Amino acid sequence: MNASSDSAIRADRVSRHYQMGSSLIRAVDDVTLIAAAGEFLALLGTSGSGKSTLLNLMAGLDRPTSGSIIAQGRNLSELSPVELAQYRSRTVGMVFQSFNLLPKMTLEENVELPLRLAEVDRSERPARVRESLERVGLAKRAGHRPSELSGGEQQRAALARALVNQPTILFADEPTGNLDSATGESIMHLVKEIQQSLGMTIVMVTHERPLADRFADRIAALADGKLVSDRVTA
Repeated sequence: MNASSDSAIRADRVSRHYQMGSSLIRAVDDVTLIAAAGEFLALLGTSGSGKSTLLNLMAGLDRPTSGSIIAQGRNLSELSPVELAQYRSRTVGMVFQSFNLLPKMTLEENVELPLRLAEVDRSERPARVRESLERVGLAKRAGHRPSELSGGEQQRAALARALVNQPTILFADEPTGNLDSATGESIMHLVKEIQQSLGMTIVMVTHERPLADRFADRIAALADGKLVSDRVTA
């Protein structure tokens, strides 16, 4: 895909290398990749292929050794720590394999947390939290704690938390990894519905090719830190 003005985020010849003793680990090695606005892009590969490292670079959780990540016309490598934190809190939402919900907080409080961190006005928060919970079908569980929810409900709660700041890009790292296949499939249907109803860009890491084939618009496959294929799904 060629770079264009409708790209939500792009990696230009990005590398992330780590020094481990006398060895140089090329976790991501000279990767160029674009996610178009509103596209569902799956990063596919086995463990150690570099897909999660690339996702972390695109999400602003890590900085590349070389190359650039361009989001909304800005090079993430050139942002200050404060600007990068603003990008993470206002532009992107993140969902992980582990749900990362705070156990002592209710579902409502967990979902509200990003709004507090982004200093959204207190008066706006209840409606935003309610809308986010309704979108994932958990409005009636708002007062429950994570331990009172099933795995699928916890992942839906994590999805509500990722959406509450109304991000333009949703990053998902193995979002079905801790779920049984039926629950995982229901989460994927929900993610797809969010993409289509909100026009959101989604970049998802997975090692499950059938899920990628079925739900993503495009699949970028990585192996040993390199991009080995980039194709539109049928």
